[in-house]
Amino acid sequence: MNKLLFTFLFCFCCASLIFAQSLKISGRITDAQSKAPLEFANIVLTTADTTFVGGATSNINGDFLVENVVPGDYRLVVSSVGYKTSETVLQGVDEVVNLGSLELEENSVLLDEVTVAASNEKSNSDRKIVFPSDKQKKASSNGIELLKQIALPRLQVNALQRTLSVPGGGEVQLRINGIIATNEEVIALLPEDIIKIEYHDNPGLRYGNAAVVLDYITKRKVSGGNVSVDFTNAVNAVWGEDQLSAKVNHKKSEFSLSYRLATRDFYQMWRENEEKFNFGDGKVINRKEVGQPGHLGMYWQNASMQYNYQPDDKTVMNATFRYFGNEQDHFDYYSDLYFTDRPNDILKLTDKTTASTKRPSLDLYFQKTLPANQLLVVNVVGTYIGSKSGRFYQENQNGSLISDIQNNVDGKKYSIIAESIYEKQMKAGTFSAGLKHSQAFSDNTYTNGKRYVTEMRQADTYAYISFKGKLKNLEYNLGIGGTRAWSFQEGDGDGYETYTFNPRLTLQYNFPSNAYLRLQGSVNNNQPSLSELSAVDQRIDSLQIVRGNPLLQPYTSYQVNLSGEARKGIFTANLWSSYEYRPKAIMDEKFVEGNRIINTFDNQKSWQRLSVETTLKVKPLKDLLQVSATGGVNHYLSDGNTYNHEYTNWFYRGDLSFVYKKVMLAFQIQSNWNWFWGENVYGGENYHLLQAKYNMKNCSIGLGVFNPFSDNYKVVNENWSQHATIKKANYINESSRLVMVQFSWNLSFGRKYASAQKKLQNSDSDSGIVTNSK
Repeated sequence: MNKLLFTFLFCFCCASLIFAQSLKISGRITDAQSKAPLEFANIVLTTADTTFVGGATSNINGDFLVENVVPGDYRLVVSSVGYKTSETVLQGVDEVVNLGSLELEENSVLLDEVTVAASNEKSNSDRKIVFPSDKQKKASSNGIELLKQIALPRLQVNALQRTLSVPGGGEVQLRINGIIATNEEVIALLPEDIIKIEYHDNPGLRYGNAAVVLDYITKRKVSGGNVSVDFTNAVNAVWGEDQLSAKVNHKKSEFSLSYRLATRDFYQMWRENEEKFNFGDGKVINRKEVGQPGHLGMYWQNASMQYNYQPDDKTVMNATFRYFGNEQDHFDYYSDLYFTDRPNDILKLTDKTTASTKRPSLDLYFQKTLPANQLLVVNVVGTYIGSKSGRFYQENQNGSLISDIQNNVDGKKYSIIAESIYEKQMKAGTFSAGLKHSQAFSDNTYTNGKRYVTEMRQADTYAYISFKGKLKNLEYNLGIGGTRAWSFQEGDGDGYETYTFNPRLTLQYNFPSNAYLRLQGSVNNNQPSLSELSAVDQRIDSLQIVRGNPLLQPYTSYQVNLSGEARKGIFTANLWSSYEYRPKAIMDEKFVEGNRIINTFDNQKSWQRLSVETTLKVKPLKDLLQVSATGGVNHYLSDGNTYNHEYTNWFYRGDLSFVYKKVMLAFQIQSNWNWFWGENVYGGENYHLLQAKYNMKNCSIGLGVFNPFSDNYKVVNENWSQHATIKKANYINESSRLVMVQFSWNLSFGRKYASAQKKLQNSDSDSGIVTNSK
């Protein structure tokens, strides 16, 4: 017994001595010139003979901590992209060491072209940070193409059309150095200027309902500037995406301009419909629409002018004027309309739609870093949306009009969004609070034999607080928000005023071997759109009317996401799953009124979605060859006041990219990711594309083919209503085997420095117009 007690005490004393000698080394990494803290610097601790001991990454304050260090002699190596590597010799470490501020000198040799041998990634609870490799940058001609080389999970990149999306159609927010950015401004980015990309795949409370946020961190010039052009045009159809951008820097100021013109002019567009109308009194009408070649002609343009002023490293002021214009001159369908019980009784159908939208906006932004690691941000955005649309619909039989519909809408909407954010960096983590208010005024005039004038007001106020911290390998982010929603329509009831509670929690556990598991839950508020609230009737055809509902109420949605990632050598595996529950969701509803089917909206019982997808990415030849494959399933439950539906959709995506010196080859394929809402199946795109590109010093040329192995392009939508069962397929023949030529040219001059980051992005694009298209 005594021996056993002695052995226990001896082991306890030894363990106490060992743990007592477990030391810590800490410090702060800063820029030698600006004294600003450097985030994501790499810290490596080795023994005197370079044996690896431990490592760390600096946080947003530049602070780092290396734990579990035993007494001895060490070398501390600090590196960061764009800076010279620093080495500190630590001899005779026998107590806790605080090295204070370790300054890194800017590497003037590498500033013009920072070389990263291999793409480096780091995953936090709210974002993934990616440092693109030199080969990935050289294979890309703009910021969109670089994303294709990186292959971020769930992000879909169409390099030919220069578009970004996520499955399900959620919002993709873009930023450059945190400053609000458009798709065109990202296209204008030079890949060699991009230091890192922050991919917020789990956006916090301040980002609203955004699905993902992409923030490009770049080097910025203090003199000179750059000019770039990016043209993509089809050779066998009228299809174009052309852009011109310019930026000039002078000391503390930066001026930038961008202009984009997109054109579409197709003459092989048609649709096919199968419709069954049940009026509930034994009367059933079955119709079939067989399309003839129609005309799609439209163009849209985006322009922006931006001024950025940074008087010091603690202050950012930004003013941006943006303009979006869309002109749809032709959306013309011509069809033969059959009644299945009278196949020889044919109607000639003509359905033409025109539309015009003009949307100028002004964005004012101010950011100030305050003493004691505090940050204040204020952002105000004002937007005007002027829209006009017209629809001409006729059903003609043997020269006699069966149906003649002419609808015209003239809409005006004014909105303002104001937001402020406060952040406080503390040793335990980051505290933030925000307040956002949106106010919209919409005045629309509908003319369709009658004249309707709607005057609508809508407001939304949102406040939140959140805290982000870390407990060893567990990262957490807890936020609590509240929303007040208000709406009023002149002459139609009292509108609504509601208050909702919006908590959000994220937990991420980081495993030692390049893997993590993340759980995220949120409660969000959803308002009815102004168009859904409009007390207006619009005829669709001889049998259907669409009608707004001014009695709609906001509703709350609940979402839980479980995701994870594991990396081992050349393999990276991602898992993403999501469950969403929306009681009282605003969804479509149809009912019979006389000899018409009314299409309207109502707060239905509930809507649920379960989605699972997994991605495997392989780099068998480092950055030369990259293969990515994704497969998944969506399962929907839609429970309405008068209906109940269940729907399952399987989908897949695949990407292959090969880069050798100045040549890039790519192939992409994707099946349709369908969305089921109410009683509607909204079909996604089913497409594939081939691309080849040759990169030179300041320019690149490329050739791409959209759907090279398909003789047609179609999108299928369905409605499962008991009163109006519809299956519709839209075709555009020119979108098959569409051959496109790409040319990009970039000229950059002047030296660069790191830019401060803007934290907010606000915009308004909802015109508030009721549409009556089929």
